[in-house]
Amino acid sequence: MTQTKVRPTDIKLHQKSRMLEVAFDDGSHFNLPCEYLRVYSPSAEVRGHGPGQEVLQVGKENVNIANIEPVGSYAVCLHFDDGHNTGIYSWDWLHHLGTEQARLWKEYLDRLAQAGVTRKPAA
Repeated sequence: MTQTKVRPTDIKLHQKSRMLEVAFDDGSHFNLPCEYLRVYSPSAEVRGHGPGQEVLQVGKENVNIANIEPVGSYAVCLHFDDGHNTGIYSWDWLHHLGTEQARLWKEYLDRLAQAGVTRKPAA
């Protein structure tokens, strides 16, 4: 991921539709599903501490964001209703998730299929 140094101009959480809407000063605008943000959390719990240590997130289809906490002037911490709250989403990371959404989402669905697991939460 390249450093773009973009800054958000607007962030809106739409809890009913489980969507985070983010607009940036470069004119880009993204609607990021909470599930997508959760499975691509920048936390070590999800990404691991190095290449190949990623942990596939399953059963996150209905996850929502309960709270958004500012982190300095460079990021937000998203508190998810499944208890996950350790990812610091920098502006560059959110922008990356927006610009690469189609590719990353397909990659995630492919990894789920390869593992024989589902997006649906356990009953």
